[in-house]
Amino acid sequence: MAVNIDELNDIGFDELVLKSKLPFLVDFWAEWCGPCRIIDPIVKELSNEYNGKIKFGKMNVDENPIIPPKYGIRSIPSLLIFNNGNVVEQIVGAVPKENIQLALDRVLDQ
Repeated sequence: MAVNIDELNDIGFDELVLKSKLPFLVDFWAEWCGPCRIIDPIVKELSNEYNGKIKFGKMNVDENPIIPPKYGIRSIPSLLIFNNGNVVEQIVGAVPKENIQLALDRVLDQ
């Protein structure tokens, strides 16, 4: 895992994500998910490009039974962008890097 991507779990989610002073992109994924493997290098690239502006984390849906259903995660990969404790953007599926960048930039422009 990239140095600037947090590995998230049910227990520390609220403290790390919802109380973050920076916007926070959470990548909900699973080992068996092919599209998750496609989007993973994109998320890593973006975590480097937006380092210091947006925090990044990954949550394995198979290992965390509480948080994914709380946010209605039914398809993976799902990227949720939180700002001030609220979901402000949601991206589902293996989308192009530009789509994620547009969402991140919208959050930074708020």
